[in-house]
Amino acid sequence: MTQDTVTPPAAAPKIGFVSLGCPKALTDSELILTQLRAEGYETSKTFAGADLVIVNTCGFIDDAVKESLDTIGEALAENGKVIVTGCLGAKASDTGSNLVRQMHPSVLAVTGPHATQEVMDAVHVHVPKPHDPFVDLVPAQGIKLTPKHYAYLKISEGCNHRCSFCIIPSMRGDLVSRPIGDVLGEAQRLFESGVKELLVISQDTSAYGVDVKYRTGFWDGQPVKTRMTELCEKLALLAERHGAWVRLHYVYPYPHVDEILPMMAGGRILPYLDVPFQHSHPDVLKRMKRPASGEKNLERLQRWREACPELVVRSTFIAGFPGETEAEFEHLLDFMREARIDRAGCFAYSPVKGATANDLPGMLPAELREERRARFMAVAEQVSAAKLAGRVGATMQVLIDEAPALGRRGGVGRSYADAPEIDGRVRLLPPEKASKTLKVGEFTRARIVAAEGHDLVGVPV
Repeated sequence: MTQDTVTPPAAAPKIGFVSLGCPKALTDSELILTQLRAEGYETSKTFAGADLVIVNTCGFIDDAVKESLDTIGEALAENGKVIVTGCLGAKASDTGSNLVRQMHPSVLAVTGPHATQEVMDAVHVHVPKPHDPFVDLVPAQGIKLTPKHYAYLKISEGCNHRCSFCIIPSMRGDLVSRPIGDVLGEAQRLFESGVKELLVISQDTSAYGVDVKYRTGFWDGQPVKTRMTELCEKLALLAERHGAWVRLHYVYPYPHVDEILPMMAGGRILPYLDVPFQHSHPDVLKRMKRPASGEKNLERLQRWREACPELVVRSTFIAGFPGETEAEFEHLLDFMREARIDRAGCFAYSPVKGATANDLPGMLPAELREERRARFMAVAEQVSAAKLAGRVGATMQVLIDEAPALGRRGGVGRSYADAPEIDGRVRLLPPEKASKTLKVGEFTRARIVAAEGHDLVGVPV
């Protein structure tokens, strides 16, 4: 009698994955990871034991370039088989050749950003896909690199502006708005999967649909314009059905932003605007080639706060831009004090290769640029601390990010004023009621009892 033998299935190929850079790069990583899993590959955050490693890079400022090149080197040293994607993959060296290829000639393939198919083609060449892909194991919302309770929603790729300090268009291309039906469909799937905070991202959220002349698309059987206002209206409806938040990032201060303020005042969209002002002085903004009317930004902010008193504004700025005088810098500090920007980040001007601002007269010494950045942050922190102190005594809704032992020892969360990773937190003390529990991804009400640095302290109620 013969005995049948069963050949165990071959182990799925393992792909190591490292994601660097901004949330837009993160969403690119999620698309690639989703496709890998759909085709039956196993994915890992480590290099060891992987059949191949993918590194999604950032190429914006010098520190990011160095981190990306170092990570590629580590992956090559530990694994040897590396595919590079992301913004650095589109960056040229001083000689005009591909920078990644020049620094690491042994990489298997190099692509630019937003290149899922190109990356998969390279993977297929070096690690053929499994014969039987487990498509049913991929969740409807795809693979996410964020915690389950929040997610980024990228609504467009690229940028039509040519700000003199920025090289992103050379890496990510001109503006390409995603079809509004695709965007809303993804948002719906994310909410249905349990996401409680949707963070809308792009290079220029306010410009959504400009490239397609606000073309009418379709979602849920209804016509919808490809435009920020209509997008926010539909996202607000979806969020209301699921008891979730919608947060807007990178909103240039165009006039039609005013149309969003009533939704924020009504609590349908979080009263939070991430506006990349970069500077306040009209002459500096002109040299930066910034879009929108910079000299009227203070007036716009005042009108926004009149329309929505709870509005929180975060922004980024550049100190020490070429030609910036002490008077222009003081104008920026005065703007910060008067505008009362809730959360502010600041970069000392970085002469990124390829940026046209490098050719402007009046390049400031690195020491002066850094000194102005430090002065700016001192003012920004004073403004932020004063605004946080005003929260003491209020009761706020808090989204739970950490809750050891069901919150019996307290936890960590965020209010509507705090985006993940870039803003502050609400440190939660143990609940007053012994029966009160906290769970990651759920909301709680908290009475704010103190402000500490960039954070608040609250008691769950």
